[in-house]
Amino acid sequence: MFTYTDIDARKKAFIFELDNALYPEKDYLLQVYYLFGSFLEYKEMLDAKAVTKLMTTTFEQEGTGEVFNRVRQRFNISEEYRYNFDLLHKTARLPLKLLLYKDALTLLQDIVVDRKQIFILTNGDPQQQLNKIKQTEWHGLEQYLTCYFADEITAKPEPDAVHHILKQHNLERRDIIMLGNSETDKLCAEASGIDFLEMAL
Repeated sequence: MFTYTDIDARKKAFIFELDNALYPEKDYLLQVYYLFGSFLEYKEMLDAKAVTKLMTTTFEQEGTGEVFNRVRQRFNISEEYRYNFDLLHKTARLPLKLLLYKDALTLLQDIVVDRKQIFILTNGDPQQQLNKIKQTEWHGLEQYLTCYFADEITAKPEPDAVHHILKQHNLERRDIIMLGNSETDKLCAEASGIDFLEMAL
């Protein structure tokens, strides 16, 4: 992982993705699964631990898209519960705060000390992403963050949201750098004509 001193000192602003760049997305999802397991225990008298374990295993082996399907098949629950499952992803009140990667926290703190701008430009459902941001432990950094939800403009890797940030904040492409941990962010930076650094966390 690079440090702040490794980055071109002429950069005036930094664009970060949220999921798996500043914090591990699984920390959010696994808490949502825990809450959904508890919900099904209350509604259907199912074993919350067994439900949560199945969701966790499915997430790890097959990804998020199959989690509800596996629960429905195994425990024969109604398709109507998919609404509750999806809603919980957007509105869950988490038992535990989301914690930033240690290196990401240090990097953000160094940027703030140097009085540079920090933008979060995140893909995904805006309500869900905002819910994550609100439940992250920012250590006082939240006042220095400007957040944009790419889906409200055009989802990355399309460059439209980056162009919007440049225009809104009177920045040139050479002034800004994107930091992420996905091919989507890398392609977005290339399409936008801005520098990119991979956060190998």
